[in-house]
This record gives sequence, structure tokens and C-alpha cells, in this order.
Amino acid sequence: MNEPSSASGIQVIDRATALLDAISRYQDPVSLKVLGAETGLHASTAHRILASLIHNRFVERDAVGHYRLGMRLLQLGVRLHSNIDLRAVALPVMERLRDTFGESVNLTVREGDVVVYIEKATPNRMMHVQQLVGSRAPLHVTAVGKLMLGAAGDDEIKGYAQRTNLPAYTRNTITTLARLTDECHKSIERRYALDNEEAEIDVGCIGVLLYDSTGSVAAGLSVSAPIERRRMAWVDDMVAAGREISERLGYRV
Repeated sequence: MNEPSSASGIQVIDRATALLDAISRYQDPVSLKVLGAETGLHASTAHRILASLIHNRFVERDAVGHYRLGMRLLQLGVRLHSNIDLRAVALPVMERLRDTFGESVNLTVREGDVVVYIEKATPNRMMHVQQLVGSRAPLHVTAVGKLMLGAAGDDEIKGYAQRTNLPAYTRNTITTLARLTDECHKSIERRYALDNEEAEIDVGCIGVLLYDSTGSVAAGLSVSAPIERRRMAWVDDMVAAGREISERLGYRV
């Protein structure tokens, strides 16, 4: 039997995708023989790729040796759906803040020891602070990162400091556990945090947390601006926007 070829040069990924697609077409777990017929893969090739997919939790094998989609795919799908919903809910509020401040507004989620930028609203002018969607930044140098650490508690702050050693990115970066803990506590207490040129010289941020229907931290919302243009008067608008988005996500105090 001729096995499918790949024009992409990453044949194993194409074959794994073909197997996942084939499994998804069946309501019940499916045998290796059927998967081989569906994909055109030799049984030994399909078995080897399925073993790797099982190891990575993309596929599960039942007691009789049949295959079904794994829970990791469900978890990733739920996460994608959650982020899509989050962006859809947050973006109108972000655009309103952008128009009010005339500066960039960012939406971030936590992934391990970094925040990931998943949405942005930028002003229609040449000079503005630019954060690319998909870019990452360490928690301790961002306003929302400090809030996320503070919300997670002292053990998490300490663990983060031990894992990362709090590297300096500018002369203003917080690089000691005691100072980071204090700043995280203050940020949680006042419901907003600041980045005072800690990630990049001449750039400052104001950040707030967003909460979901379970009361858990869902994301962070921040406004980034050249430090000379950042205004503390924006804090009230940011806190109010965070509350508004959280309520739309189902959060109730």
C-alpha cells in the first residue's frame, strides 16, 4: 500500500494529523486496521505515530486496543474557545480605552512564568508603544504580571523568584524577592499595578486583572505609553474597565 506523501517536508506531522482526522470521524473508538485503511498508512507506521500521540495525550487507547481522541485536545479546544470569547468580550472596551487615552491597550494571559499578549488596541498614529500579539514578557517586569503573582500568593511569588532568579531588563527592574513580594501585595491591595520602565526604558504601564465566572484570574488588561505621557488619572478608568469586562465574563463580587 502506498503511504501518503508530504509536500511540506514534515511528513510525520501530516501523518499524525491524518490519523487524528480519521479518529474524529468515528463516534466510537476505532481499530488500527480501520485507521490504516482510512489514512493509507502501513500498520507499523500508524502504530508508531499513535504511540507518540498517546504519550502526549492527544490520543487514548481503550482496553481492546481501539483508539479515540485524547483529553488534551479537549483541553486545548476549551482554552482556545475561552481566549476567543475573552478577546471578543474585551476588545470593545479596549478600543474605548484606546480612544480615551490615545495609547495602546493590551490583553494578556499567563502561561507559566510569562504573560502572553493575545489582543491589542492601538492608536491610529505613527508613534505609540507596540506589543505584538503572541509576544511574551516575564511576570516580574509587567504590571499585570505582578498582579497575577500577587493573586497567586506568597508561595507562588517565592517559587517564581527561585525559578527565574528575577533577571534585570532595565535599571528599574525589581530583582529581589522582598521587593517583588511587597510590590505584588501593594498592587493587589490597590487593585492596579504599575510598570515603571521595568521592562523597557521610557515605557510605562498601568495594569488591572480580569476575573471569570469562578472568581479566578482570567487575564490582565493594561495601557502602555511613553513614560512621559502616562497619566495616573487613567487608573480609575482602567479599574472600571477591568470590572466591566469581568462582569461580562460572569464574575460577581
